Amino acid sequence: MRRYSLADRLIGHVDQVVRTLTPQTQPALRANPAQRIENPALNTQQQSVVAGLMRVNHTGEVCAQALYHGQALTAKLATVRQDMEQAALEEQDHLAWCEDRLRELNSQPSLLNPLWYGLSFGIGALAGIAGDKWSLGFVAETEKQVCAHLTAHMQQLPSEDHKTHAILQQMHSDEDHHRQQALAAGGVTLPPPVQQMMQAMSKVMTKTSYYV
Repeated sequence: MRRYSLADRLIGHVDQVVRTLTPQTQPALRANPAQRIENPALNTQQQSVVAGLMRVNHTGEVCAQALYHGQALTAKLATVRQDMEQAALEEQDHLAWCEDRLRELNSQPSLLNPLWYGLSFGIGALAGIAGDKWSLGFVAETEKQVCAHLTAHMQQLPSEDHKTHAILQQMHSDEDHHRQQALAAGGVTLPPPVQQMMQAMSKVMTKTSYYV
């Protein structure tokens, strides 16, 4: 099996960046959980709300890709690096599903995604440098916060929008699974100040991506 150098991995990550930030270039590996659900008839206000929520979720998936890519680049153990790369691959489905729903809502991803990708990649790389147990702990805390956001978003959806709900429900299940995997692999609980910093950054991201 070929062993990739740091330069090889950097080239691979550049390709991943382009694919993540360019719509319709990251095909889902699994079928969209909402593909058989009829598109609901939403009024203008409802459509705007759902589009805003899905734009936030799409940006969250862009950040997730960046975090995993950054952590995979600096992970010390090959097994942890492979786990990060596999998680990013699974999150690719979420990115594609969110893009599908945004197109159906006649909307588009956030224009600020390149900024959030860069910031998240840097944070992920730093987490990997700190050590694998901290990197895995960072994954667990990230997924915990993502699950909380998804739960809140499902509660904000119009009751008739079963299509969006199906997507968010599957995403929630996958994210919680990733959280449990990270903890089982040796992830540690992050210090409260780090958790609070992550929450603050998340709030800025969600508020800006909802509108822009």
